[in-house]
Parts: sequence; C-alpha cells; structure tokens
Amino acid sequence: MTRDDILLSDFAKAGERLVEALSQPETDLLRDACIQRFEFCFELAWKSIQAVGRAYGQDCSSPRVAFGIALRNGWISDEIPWLDMLTARNQTSHTYRETLAQSVYAELPGFLGHLRALSQTLRERLDDTR
Repeated sequence: MTRDDILLSDFAKAGERLVEALSQPETDLLRDACIQRFEFCFELAWKSIQAVGRAYGQDCSSPRVAFGIALRNGWISDEIPWLDMLTARNQTSHTYRETLAQSVYAELPGFLGHLRALSQTLRERLDDTR
C-alpha cells in the first residue's frame, strides 16, 4: 500500500467515524468530539486532493488551492461548500465559543455528503493513474 493509498484510506475511515459520532444523541462532549472529527476529515480531504493532484502533476499548496484544483478537475462540483468547511475548520481550530460550536455542529450533517463524494472520487482518480 502506498502513502497515498494510506492517506485516502484514512480519509474514508475518518468520514465513517464522523458519521458514527453524528448518529449519537447530542451532548456537549459529543458535539466537541464531532467537531474534532470534522477537523480531521477536512485536513485529510485537502491533503488527499493534494496527493491525487501530485499524481496528475498538479501542485496543491493550501486548502484553498486544492479545492480550486479539485473543482477544475471535476473532483468536486461546487467550491462553496468546501470554502464553508474551510471557514468552519478555521473558526473551530483557533477559538472555542459555545455558540460557534453549536453552529458548526449544526452544519456537519450537510458537509457529510461532500466529504463522502470526494473520498470516493479521489479513490477512483488515484486508481486511474495506475
């Protein structure tokens, strides 16, 4: 298994763990755990784009650049949800406010479909390079 395969596998597993956490009844502790799992998923998402982009000879030096490349390559269909995720990740990783945590937690189910679709697409694109 290559480093890129491991990264994509970790991305898929992180998404599954987020789904698992979001299926539980909300508590303060669970909400914080879901936000942390989302942050893991987000980081793995853009780093997975970076890895697959490298396989296609494209450089992705930041999340914003990665999502632009993913959009141009057709790996995502809309950049807006990804920029919304970037904002949510930046807000939650640099500060803690109860109202912000509640707001981001409420957005997480809407992010799941995008994360899952990207995971599947990147797996297929990486397999296409072999």
